[in-house]
Amino acid sequence: MRKLRIATLAMCVAVLFSCQTKQGTGSLIGAGGGAVLGGIIGNIIGKDSKATAIGAAIGGAVGAGAGALIGKKMDKVAAEAAQIENAKVEEVTDANGLAAVKVTFDSGILFATNKADLNAASKTSLAKFSEVLKTNSDCHVDIYGHTDSTGNDGINIPLSNNRAQSVRNYLQSCGVSAAQIQKVEGKGSSEPVADNSTKEGKQQNRRVEVYLYASQAMIDAANNGTLQ
Repeated sequence: MRKLRIATLAMCVAVLFSCQTKQGTGSLIGAGGGAVLGGIIGNIIGKDSKATAIGAAIGGAVGAGAGALIGKKMDKVAAEAAQIENAKVEEVTDANGLAAVKVTFDSGILFATNKADLNAASKTSLAKFSEVLKTNSDCHVDIYGHTDSTGNDGINIPLSNNRAQSVRNYLQSCGVSAAQIQKVEGKGSSEPVADNSTKEGKQQNRRVEVYLYASQAMIDAANNGTLQ
């Protein structure tokens, strides 16, 4: 199944690159302005049309054509991230209505209870993920740490912040620019994705989510028609 998923993604990426020279190939998908290919990749990767509170206020309007270019770019980013072992990739919409990408690793970036230390498997995945970020340096990045419900906010908020910081520090040690990472924040146990009454649910809630979204430089390039 994994090989089929990667092979299908590779085919999608090949189609994406072959279409880049054709004027008007991209079509809008919802508010994010993704390309037609986003529908194909979205079915493989996962798509959440709900707007996400990421992305700073942008300078100037973004036209439909620019939105389509950004959507096509984010399709490419999502396809690259999805080839990382244990990465869960979703295409989302940022606060500006533009396509963005959310990356969570299988059961999160795994942490033991009350710990913010990355394990060896996490470091391997993050090292590969850092290559995606460096290749797409015109994406801005937000990192959010989460805990399970063990303990209280006085423990969980600092702990989740330390987890997010651990991921940020490791990505930077792999060569990701500090300027690319815009926000690093701990959310404690306030946003669970699974049942905290089970061991498995708690493991999923101990996670770090990474969002990639359009920087002003990407938006400017899209408005100028030069975004690749």
